[in-house]
Amino acid sequence: MIRKLNDEEISTRLDNLAGWTIQGGKLHREFVFPDFVNAFAFMSKIALLAERINHHPEWSNVYGRVVIDLTTHDCDGLSERDFALAAAIEGF
Repeated sequence: MIRKLNDEEISTRLDNLAGWTIQGGKLHREFVFPDFVNAFAFMSKIALLAERINHHPEWSNVYGRVVIDLTTHDCDGLSERDFALAAAIEGF
């Protein structure tokens, strides 16, 4: 079973992720791109990574805006997997 992080662990990890916040108990970030093609390319990169690591974001896209929420359903909260995926997304 995947371990749910406690509030202190979440706060410590959040300090290392620029632009990410906690909203509704989920790791949250919004990205803005100049157009739909760039937004979709970004999402495609994330989709390939998410499938490879078997950890998928909750997200939405409208034109050049991509909203990402990360949570681990298996532990009903945030886990290391969410922060690892967020850090990888920052690399794109």
